[in-house]
Amino acid sequence: MINELRDLDFNDIGSAPASVRYVILGFLLAIILAIGYYLLIKDKVQQLEMVQNLENSLRAEFEQKQSKAANLEAYETQLAEMQELLETMFRQLPSKTEMDKLLVDVSQTALGSGIDVQLFQPNAEGYHDFYAERPISVRMLGDYHQFGEFVSGVASLPRVVILTMHDIALRRASVQDVGVSRNDGRLILEGTVKTYRYIDEEEAAERAAAVAGGVQ
Repeated sequence: MINELRDLDFNDIGSAPASVRYVILGFLLAIILAIGYYLLIKDKVQQLEMVQNLENSLRAEFEQKQSKAANLEAYETQLAEMQELLETMFRQLPSKTEMDKLLVDVSQTALGSGIDVQLFQPNAEGYHDFYAERPISVRMLGDYHQFGEFVSGVASLPRVVILTMHDIALRRASVQDVGVSRNDGRLILEGTVKTYRYIDEEEAAERAAAVAGGVQ
């Protein structure tokens, strides 16, 4: 075969043996296929790879957004549940009509515990979404046992009472303080406490209408 290819007259390939012609035909076919690949198929393959990469990227982005959407839905559900629980807790607080009596009950509880209530002054309310807070300026004189009895008595009131302390000072009383004639170990509690009440739907609507009308 090698000798036949060496002696081949390329000007007269038609007279070459059949085996030689098949070899030359196969070689030419391989060249044509290679040229066709580079001219036609290679670009298509590159385009296909680009499309596949884009598809993978879009699929990953979709899965990421789908995961975020699922988490967002769960978060919104949890937030709604917490909001409902919070509103339920605030509904256990006194209403607007019960607030004045509650303040009297708290003051009487302090007096009943043996505390010398020198100041118990409710101030203007502050309003929030579904509750109002009432700051109370206080000054009380008593010992540890009396203050403990007062806290226990407030906790035993029929309505839920929340008292939070703000700018409160607790110190040992001295003869220079009002109502103290001797150093007997009593304490003075002085500052501001806040108590809270629930704003029902009717009051919330009234306040929203007042705010919309420019009335505070």
